[in-house]
Amino acid sequence: MTYRQLRFEPPPGALDLVLIRHGESEAYQDGRPFPLAGGHGDPPLSPLGIEQARRVCARLAIEDVDAIYVTTLRRTAQTAAPLAVALGLPVHVEPRLREVYLGEWEGGEFRKMMTAGGALSQRVMAEERWELIPGAEPAAEFAIRVRDGIAAMAAEHPGHRVAAFTHGGVIGEALALAAQSRPFAFTGADNASISRLVVSGDRWILRGFNDTAHLTGLS
Repeated sequence: MTYRQLRFEPPPGALDLVLIRHGESEAYQDGRPFPLAGGHGDPPLSPLGIEQARRVCARLAIEDVDAIYVTTLRRTAQTAAPLAVALGLPVHVEPRLREVYLGEWEGGEFRKMMTAGGALSQRVMAEERWELIPGAEPAAEFAIRVRDGIAAMAAEHPGHRVAAFTHGGVIGEALALAAQSRPFAFTGADNASISRLVVSGDRWILRGFNDTAHLTGLS
């Protein structure tokens, strides 16, 4: 008898979850905060972000995607739109996959503060704690809502592949939960990147992070 190396097979009834970070959004201009949606900054995609969305959706259109999810923030819906058209699928909203709430640094201020590299922004990254930002969402609450949002999709789509267009903080949190890693170990997914999880009950299997092969040549 001979035995080939085994290929990975998702457990029966597992959710094959494709996590896509939205395309690049418009630049923040100092003193001109983004409009808010539920307290969260809600900028639209930039021209580059629109092209990123077209490319990632063209790649996903050849996969067997059974459902499409977005968050309450329009940059995710704009990124998902080409895939919904290509596959003729409705778009579902999962509010629990919206970005981490950044308190006083919402509306674009986060970008300014992180670029400036002040003491507090350095502490946030060194200690890997969003809640150091005044008024920001506590880590435990953020983890619970991300876990609950993904668990709800798994319950709704057993054995299916779901494309969830979401945010960098959410992707980082979901993969850290799966890997039981440092909180920010997977923070920094690129715009329009693809990450992958297989969700089987309480067992979350990390299958990919920050795949950007479809964005070659963009800058």
